[in-house]
Amino acid sequence: MRKLYRSVLNRKITGLCGGIGEYFQIDPNIVRILLIVAVFITHGAALLAYFIVSFFVPKEPAPNIHFQDHYNY
Repeated sequence: MRKLYRSVLNRKITGLCGGIGEYFQIDPNIVRILLIVAVFITHGAALLAYFIVSFFVPKEPAPNIHFQDHYNY
């Protein structure tokens, strides 16, 4: 089951639009454009909702990346 997270790599402000884009498998730029349009239509209420939702949606867990030491210091 997929879960909605704020993106760690695909972020501009909080990563919410990147996370929504990854969740729905669409380009995050489309989500960002829709957010900008919604901000103008709602006279800023969508921006307030963006930050409130960003507070509740957890950040994407960091992947377990282990780097090997190839230089043998």
